[in-house]
Parts: sequence; C-alpha cells; structure tokens
Amino acid sequence: MALEKHTEWVIEHEYERNKARHVMNGATMVLHCHHYATLYCQLADDAEMVNGKAMLRKATELAFLPVLTDYFAQHGVSAIADRVALAEEYWRLCGMGTLSFDRLGQMSAAARMEHSHVDEGWIKKWGKRGQPVNFIGQGYLAAAMAAIYGQPAGSYTVSETESIVAGAPASRFAIVHA
Repeated sequence: MALEKHTEWVIEHEYERNKARHVMNGATMVLHCHHYATLYCQLADDAEMVNGKAMLRKATELAFLPVLTDYFAQHGVSAIADRVALAEEYWRLCGMGTLSFDRLGQMSAAARMEHSHVDEGWIKKWGKRGQPVNFIGQGYLAAAMAAIYGQPAGSYTVSETESIVAGAPASRFAIVHA
C-alpha cells in the first residue's frame, strides 16, 4: 500500500471582536471583496507619478513574505516542494484565486492563475482591458519565491505576461531573480 504525504496549511484562526479583525497564524488579515481590491488596484494604476503599481507590488511582497517565511520556520518546512504547495494553498486560503507554479527554479520560474480575485472582480466592475491589473498577484509571487528559496525581499521581479482581464483563459507570470 502506497502512502502519499500531502502538505497542507495549518490554520490557527481567531476573531478579535473588539477590533473586528481576523488573525490567522498570528498575522492580522483583512477580509475583502472584489470591489475593494479592484479599487486599490485602479488607484495604484492611476498613480503614475509615484509608480503606484510598483508600490502596490512591493507592499504586497513585504506583507506576505514574513507570513510565509515565519510559517515555514515555525512548522519546519524545508523541502522546496512543500514550500511551493503551501505558497499555492495560502493564496487560495486568502480568497485570491488559484495559483500554480508551472516551472520553478531559483533563478527563474513561471506561474499561472486560472482564477484571479482581482482580474475577475475587475471584469465584473469595469469590464475587460488590454493591460494586466494583478499587481497584488505579482507582489505575492515575489514574496512566495523569496520565501521558497530563503531570499530577502526584492530578490525577484515578476511580470504578468498574459491576463484574464485582457481576455486570456489564465493569467501567466514570468519570475526572474533580480
């Protein structure tokens, strides 16, 4: 009989009623809807003079990197395959869609999202557009890669090469070591 080990995210959840906040594994979480997420993506897109897209990507990377690295350290997760599985699962647990790494290496990787909270929300709110809007996804992927390989923030550059919001069946991302 073959046994298969499946890596799953362990959730310790509490609700702080007096602050109306959710805390998952010690990190405060903001539960949101697609209206809110698309609005701050649009704000970032509109803030060209201060490079709002880059700011949102970086803020996302800095928010998620310690969550992933702390979780890996606290649960003794050292195998790359387990770290990848957990990074993919955490994205889904946060309600952001589905994430799969198609190719993975320390110097470059490729990932896809067949469902994207941001893209699908954008389409519902404003319709399709020709340029990507998932700056949050790009930041998360930079954080995930850094956490998977034990690198600091800023180690990876992520670009969205295909986008659901632009009509592609899935959003695709190219990731390179900076």
